Amino acid sequence: MNEWEEYLKKSKANEERNEPFLKMFKDDLTEAGLSEKTIRRHVNNAHFYLNVYLDRAGVLPMEEGTSGFQLSEFFGYFFIRKCMWSTPATIKSTAASLKKFYKCMLQHHKITQEQYDDVTYTIKCDIDDWQSECAEFSDMHFDD
Repeated sequence: MNEWEEYLKKSKANEERNEPFLKMFKDDLTEAGLSEKTIRRHVNNAHFYLNVYLDRAGVLPMEEGTSGFQLSEFFGYFFIRKCMWSTPATIKSTAASLKKFYKCMLQHHKITQEQYDDVTYTIKCDIDDWQSECAEFSDMHFDD
């Protein structure tokens, strides 16, 4: 098996591992009475982080996505530069989704309190910088 085939195999296995976490998240959001549109947005944002970004960062498991390093790389670099739809508002929305996702994982004992605290601390401390960087990047690359 070549490197690409090995990567695809690991990626598929990790995505399959993430399916129950995303279902659990969706079920909790539904139980909380959120609208279908809001649920879909939160689940899609979590899916993108888990199955696209963490996959490209080394096929990392969901638990490793709690690190301040991964969150900062995602919001401060990857999301701004690789996602054409990134705006300061989508950064805020996606950060809210990830906080909700990881709170759900904490409540279901899939991550530790310390891991959840890392998520909330990193987002709280860095979100303004990520939003500013996003605005600057957009202005720099998409002005007339």
